[in-house]
Amino acid sequence: MDNRPIGYVSLSTNENHDFGYGLRSEYWNQGIITEAAEEVLEQLKAQGLDYVTATHDRENIASGQVMKKLGMNYQYSCVENWQPKGKMVTFRMYQLNFKASVETYKKYWDESEEHFIETEL
Repeated sequence: MDNRPIGYVSLSTNENHDFGYGLRSEYWNQGIITEAAEEVLEQLKAQGLDYVTATHDRENIASGQVMKKLGMNYQYSCVENWQPKGKMVTFRMYQLNFKASVETYKKYWDESEEHFIETEL
């Protein structure tokens, strides 16, 4: 071990409740991030949070698969000029509601000039 973290799970305190995760590539495909994220989501639900959102680059299929495994549901896609990559990126937005009365978080949709719903995922 090199005493470096192998990954993270995070939650934004903003209104979007953006849920994020990352894992060093040598640990991919072992179920580690899914297991860690499930535990965090259970804690968030127990604490009374209404929902979480998560987005992934459409080209990062593995991240979307994790979202699906976590029970998140695809809502819509939007295109933006993502500065870390310096190019236009299509993001898919997923949401997991902990309460039945929660509506889809629409701020990404509203702020994006180009947005759409993909029908075949």
